[in-house]
Amino acid sequence: MKEPTHEMKPDRKLLNGKVPTSRQYRNCSAPVNRIYSRSSSYFSWWPSWRPTSMSLLKTAESKILSCIRNDLWARFVKLPNQDRIWTLTLSNKTVNKPSEQPPKTPLVMVHGFGGGVGLWIRNLDSLSRSRPVHAFDLLGFGRSSRPHFPSDAAKAEEQFVDSIEQWRESVGLEKMILLGHSLGGYLATSYAIQYPSRVSHLILVDPWGFPERPKAENQESQGPEAVKTFRPPRWVKVIASIVSFFNPLAVIRAAGPWGPGLVNRFRPDFKRKFEDLFDDDTMTQYIYHCNAQTPSGEVGFRAMSESLGWAKRPMLQRVHLLPPSMPVTMLYGAVSWVSSSSGDKAAEIRGKAHTRVMLIDEASHHVYADQPEEFNKVVENICKSVD
Repeated sequence: MKEPTHEMKPDRKLLNGKVPTSRQYRNCSAPVNRIYSRSSSYFSWWPSWRPTSMSLLKTAESKILSCIRNDLWARFVKLPNQDRIWTLTLSNKTVNKPSEQPPKTPLVMVHGFGGGVGLWIRNLDSLSRSRPVHAFDLLGFGRSSRPHFPSDAAKAEEQFVDSIEQWRESVGLEKMILLGHSLGGYLATSYAIQYPSRVSHLILVDPWGFPERPKAENQESQGPEAVKTFRPPRWVKVIASIVSFFNPLAVIRAAGPWGPGLVNRFRPDFKRKFEDLFDDDTMTQYIYHCNAQTPSGEVGFRAMSESLGWAKRPMLQRVHLLPPSMPVTMLYGAVSWVSSSSGDKAAEIRGKAHTRVMLIDEASHHVYADQPEEFNKVVENICKSVD
């Protein structure tokens, strides 16, 4: 790995050599402020009507990251344009590696719409046992910078992808196994098309934005089968109902002090998915603070999407641009509202190129949190096939 070419503002490393007890890991309730050396409370002046700040987001995230057992380096990576990308790097220093053994290809994880690095808490330790793992908050989301995004779909997508490439250059990665969930899967595919030499294997987890929006008349003629291709849950419909007029997460900010309760009401699944780690509202508080900040990445998403979340520039129209030599694995939740038929279509388009479509039983859209053990096992096996 080459030395970073641009300045990184590091927070303190979590390298104290202590491993949490099983009780501590099961209920990670104490914030671990030692991970961080400086605050990012840029929006601490916001009025109490909106009970959020970057400082509160940092506190919620710190509580989540206290569960991590492996060595963690959490810091901001500064891009050439001065934007900052909040980044986690994990490694397992206890593994003895022969000096002549080549370094493992790092795994890079890209979250979905409205998410952040904290949502990978069930996966980071397991996946970093045998190789370095990097996870970052997408530009405009989480703790990363929140710049202006253009209203043009192609330009908004380009801004996201450019920031990923600038992040890669700044961190100093030559090649990576690139994993993206939902919106992250869409952007990871776009990145792999533009920078194929940097991607050893593309892993897409319940990716958003692949199918074309069906014609209304075609839906009627196809009957019930057409409905099976897109059955969004209630919270998606609620967001979609306002996206044409406002930014997708405007309702959370407009709700003011009722915002956290709104997240709990419409996304109770997040609390359930992590209830063995946290017996309180840690995860929903994290989701709230991720999305109640100044709108930025969601503006880019709005530019890229149509009503009900269809992509203006469907990725199935471009998947043929991925080089045939690049292996692609598409993981879907067997009970997700995202249809795996897009994966089958992508495999058909790519022909003889290595494209594998897999379903994980009893998993919905957030595959990595619904069935973390199976998800980690599948991803680890993919990573082993690279080295």
